[in-house]
Amino acid sequence: MITWQLKPFAELTTIQLYQLLKLRVDVFVVEQQCPYPELDDKDHQKDVYHLLGYESDKLVACTRLLPKGVSYPSVSVGRVATAADHRGGGIGHQLLEESLRACQSLWPNESIEIGAQEYLAAFYERHGFVRTSDMYLEDGIPHIDMILEK
Repeated sequence: MITWQLKPFAELTTIQLYQLLKLRVDVFVVEQQCPYPELDDKDHQKDVYHLLGYESDKLVACTRLLPKGVSYPSVSVGRVATAADHRGGGIGHQLLEESLRACQSLWPNESIEIGAQEYLAAFYERHGFVRTSDMYLEDGIPHIDMILEK
């Protein structure tokens, strides 16, 4: 059973911030062997929210929800991460569904744009996203832009 929390940066406890950054670094830097600037000055910007998924006291999934104009002209979901030992049981789909619900609550009737790793295109398509770009490399990893129109 996953417990979801939605918080702006200023409301994260130091433990939550540590867990959030550790999960993202574990997934995006260590696991994917991709040194990149994880701390990109977007986490703490106005109206940016963090969705945290806990199993007991362990953070097992997270996303970053960004208002229009921070990453894309539209609302955006990014830094979508699930702990390696919690994959395969549908938590990723729950995480994205919770993220989309939170975006709808925060920014009603807004389209959502994402920069997705290309191999995850079918995952996002299952949730209504459509491809809007050709493949491009971001930090050496193939990505595509996608949008969920409202």
